[in-house]
Amino acid sequence: MKMLSPDSVTHYQQHGYVAPIRALSAKEAAEARRQLEAHEAAHGALKGPLRHKSHLLFTWLDDLIRHPRILDAVEDIIGPNILAWGSSFFIKEPHDPGYVSWHQDSTYWGLDPADIVTAWVALSESTAENGAMRVIPDSHLLDQVPHRDTFAANNLLSRGQEIAVEVDEKRAHMLVLQPGEMSLHHVRLIHGSDPNPSGKRRIGFAIRYLPTHVRQVVGTHDTATLVRGVDAFHNFAPEQRPESDLSEAALAFHAQVTGAHQQILMRGTDRPPAA
Repeated sequence: MKMLSPDSVTHYQQHGYVAPIRALSAKEAAEARRQLEAHEAAHGALKGPLRHKSHLLFTWLDDLIRHPRILDAVEDIIGPNILAWGSSFFIKEPHDPGYVSWHQDSTYWGLDPADIVTAWVALSESTAENGAMRVIPDSHLLDQVPHRDTFAANNLLSRGQEIAVEVDEKRAHMLVLQPGEMSLHHVRLIHGSDPNPSGKRRIGFAIRYLPTHVRQVVGTHDTATLVRGVDAFHNFAPEQRPESDLSEAALAFHAQVTGAHQQILMRGTDRPPAA
């Protein structure tokens, strides 16, 4: 084990998640938040495709997906050869009606096998007060559960997808995180979060990691970033690191990659992705 205790690894295997894990120092988390909010002050909030695969646009996020403490914990779960397949900001403003419905991440990703872990890194505190993530323990042991698309205006998911069967919310466990802490959860774990009625922002950055043997089985083209180890499989085209924040080259490559990504995520519908 590089980062997690054997008990933590067992908890992940048995229950589908482990939290909290100290990934960044308080100073590192504050600096990441400062970088985000400096961009927002200059250019406005990240919206639409810019919220996704943001590590292709900003050097500080490219560094974050490679942070040794994050990767050490992920390696304890999926092994030493690691790709970062996706990243997404999940930001809830004060008094924000935005929510995340109960869902499994694996629903539209087209990845096989399901050996995929999300590192949800808190750049602010994430608590019951401001809409922290809740999970249904042990639900990762289920196969893929049917979902229905809602395209609900306040749903933060791309298709507003939600579990099409009843979820026993009495079993839900809330993952309370302080800035710089993270949770790890399995791609099949049922999870969601409520709106933020508080006066505090909730800022999370989710990084989707997979071992190099995982394949894209529904899309004709997909990309990922090798962040640790070696890739002997070459199932994903390599991604281009940003030389500077929001450079022309980074913006062009990001648009190309996220366009192909959205074709995978939005297949079977003519609706555009949520802004």
